[in-house]
Amino acid sequence: MFESVGYNRIKTKENGECILSENGKCRIHSCKPETCRSGPFTFDMNGDMIVIYLKHEQICPVVGLLKEVPDAYRQQYELAVQSITHLVRNLTDDELMRICIIDEPETEKVAEVPRQDRHSL
Repeated sequence: MFESVGYNRIKTKENGECILSENGKCRIHSCKPETCRSGPFTFDMNGDMIVIYLKHEQICPVVGLLKEVPDAYRQQYELAVQSITHLVRNLTDDELMRICIIDEPETEKVAEVPRQDRHSL
């Protein structure tokens, strides 16, 4: 169920979808890995900035709903930024580098937030 590619993650299907996804829904909703807590948002690093991306709807069906309901989008975005900044603070530089080399072309950039020094928090 899990694999290591320089960091531990849940395996994915050939199409990039999580192996725990069935008919567009998570089979174990109560056990969400970091990427799921970020919802349809993902990230990359650009120097000291965390670049936030929104996955396309064909990758994550909830994106359509978020685009239709601004309050839901704002709430999920805020949770995602909180989750992603927590993740970035707690990864080693090597783990972060390995995550950031993953190509995620089915996304659109939505924001940049400063990376906070993990030692000052």
